Amino acid sequence: MQTPHSNALDIVAARARVRTTTPLIQCITNTVVQQFTANVLLAIGASPAMLDHEADSGQFASIASGININFGTASSHQFLAADASIEVANAAGTPWVLDPVSVGGVEYRTSRIRAAAAQHPTAVRGNASEVAALAGMGLGGRGVDATDAVDDVITAASALSATTGGVVAISGEVDAIVLAEPGAAPGDDAGTATVVRVHGGHGLMPLVIGTGCSLGAVTAAYLAAAKAAGLPITGPTGLEAVVAAHAHFAAAGLKAGQVAQAPGSFAVAFLDALYSVTDAELAAVEITAAAVEVPV
Repeated sequence: MQTPHSNALDIVAARARVRTTTPLIQCITNTVVQQFTANVLLAIGASPAMLDHEADSGQFASIASGININFGTASSHQFLAADASIEVANAAGTPWVLDPVSVGGVEYRTSRIRAAAAQHPTAVRGNASEVAALAGMGLGGRGVDATDAVDDVITAASALSATTGGVVAISGEVDAIVLAEPGAAPGDDAGTATVVRVHGGHGLMPLVIGTGCSLGAVTAAYLAAAKAAGLPITGPTGLEAVVAAHAHFAAAGLKAGQVAQAPGSFAVAFLDALYSVTDAELAAVEITAAAVEVPV
């Protein structure tokens, strides 16, 4: 159920673009979630490619439609692969998504995630504690678990969006997708950000490994589909793509929860729901959007 503030977001059209264009998503992601992420991408109509070795990742990035970077269990090969792929993506204008898993937890991982964030990802997707830590306004969570609430890190997300120039998505019971508005004058005490909240999902989702990490890959797919359709992947159309990816997950989570009562069966039902969710079910996801004033 979209509100008047969110009527400009056409979630159904965004999903149709994914199915029409079948974006090829290169995933440099953690070993725990590789198979689940690949299955999720197939279920939404995208094509997965799990190339994460430095010897060929840069070359493959030149043909990929979008790239997902997730250092959850990063090896030296993956760090180097990400460096090469990000360089190619930025040169080609290919959308790429950074998932800052456990940023702030240990020093080396944090330094590499910060270095990637400095390369201007098209979108950042993480939990509240990861977003706060990456913005320099928090210490990170407990492993992969958030210790902050989504609403408490809107300012941090806006600051991170302003720094990267991209969209910042915060996962939680209600997801918040944030885009800082350009144009704050030097010396201003406050700026404006668009904050879109996506309601839905299900309480079993955090109990299935890969639901969060695979959402980064789905976000890359939605951004890649927008680019394939000739739309900008920054600004309002980039925001729409990121919101649509989260709405797809929210609708699928709700649908899966109607037939599954435990994590194992939910994982299977969730993949089925990602594939079978209808336009009406997508349109029924509650999405609210508002411009908010944030410190700068």
